[in-house]
Amino acid sequence: MIKAGNISPEKQLLSALDRIAKNVRGYSVLYINTSKLKPKNRHPQFIKIIAKSFDSVVGSVSGILFIMSNGDISILSKHITPDLVDEAFKKLRQGLAADPLLVGQSSDFAVIYNFPNDYLNFYNRISQMEQHLAEQEQNSEIIKRPITAGELDDIVAFLDEVDIGEIVKRQSVLNVNSQGKFSLRFQEFFVAVKDLNKYFNGKIDLVANQYLFQYLTTFLDKKTLQAFSSSELSLWPQSISLNLNLSSVFSKEFVYFAKNFLRPDQTVIVETQMMDILNNIDLYLEAKDILHKGGHKILIDSVTPASLGMLNVEMLMPDMIKIFWEPLLEYDTSNEYLKQTIQLLSQDNIILAKCDSQNAVKWGLGYGIMSFQGPFIDEIEVAHLRQMCPHKQECKAIECLKRHRFLQGAQRQECASLANLDKLL
Repeated sequence: MIKAGNISPEKQLLSALDRIAKNVRGYSVLYINTSKLKPKNRHPQFIKIIAKSFDSVVGSVSGILFIMSNGDISILSKHITPDLVDEAFKKLRQGLAADPLLVGQSSDFAVIYNFPNDYLNFYNRISQMEQHLAEQEQNSEIIKRPITAGELDDIVAFLDEVDIGEIVKRQSVLNVNSQGKFSLRFQEFFVAVKDLNKYFNGKIDLVANQYLFQYLTTFLDKKTLQAFSSSELSLWPQSISLNLNLSSVFSKEFVYFAKNFLRPDQTVIVETQMMDILNNIDLYLEAKDILHKGGHKILIDSVTPASLGMLNVEMLMPDMIKIFWEPLLEYDTSNEYLKQTIQLLSQDNIILAKCDSQNAVKWGLGYGIMSFQGPFIDEIEVAHLRQMCPHKQECKAIECLKRHRFLQGAQRQECASLANLDKLL
């Protein structure tokens, strides 16, 4: 068994793969997805038990076992057969029978990579894991400190001179119908904190001091509302969403924006953070009332299925709620809070965000959710845009995505078909 010391197990495995690179025929890797198990079954002690379950595989084929940094297990050897895997899998199932991942076929839990056909694919997978680990270690070495009031004044002064339109991004929420076809539900416009960080000292944590961060975001709300022009809005869909503080709904900038820039048929969905609401429920109710009088809507953002229980949805009665997807939810198919919320607000008013795979969409559809947002949805949208683009051979999909996300700026101007970037699905 190879254990991580000063050298990561990913690097050790890559080194072993390099040693056999000239003659990989006959080798294979059994990769065990322990990181997909329920959290309670991913305790280091359980990982050791799981590794022990596969001793018969290691011993039978004289293999080398690596426990990866995320808890997954890799066995590199010759002559690994499905029968050997099934035998070990049966032993494991006896000990962890309650885990949903172990209810299905062994292939859902353990994958065999046969070389040479799968060599490059597997090598790239481990390389990416090692690179991600290295980035995490590098980032952890940067000790950040909370921003001070003086530094915040400097940042606000700097942003006051910046064309904020160059850091405002958009991301679509797509709706899927009963035939599996996607269409645009609305587009969200926002400024990401990580985009602000690149302008300033990397050792400053903009979020650590919640009071100063709220002041900064309130200032950004006003700048963002001022960044839009009527020409841009004419190209936007019927519904747009803006990430705003509750207090920004009462600002003169928002009132001016709503009265002077929106088309008569356009509505605004104000996305506000769950914690912002819980900190001042009276302000939320007042903001919701003002929005409704103007024909607009309010959405509670950044909600997880687990945190739904903290919300009195029946009392707050938002127009929409945005649920954040995470991979472990794949096995949560009977969340009563979520079912009750969907029944209360209707399935049309629940958005599943941060969808990074088809599995996320399938999970949402299982609950009756039909609106989705996230990297996987971005890929669908960009693929559609590229189908219609006469210059698609001149760039990569990732370049299209980045240009599509920005409203203004040099990166967007690199597109050879600017009008195509604004087409709606």
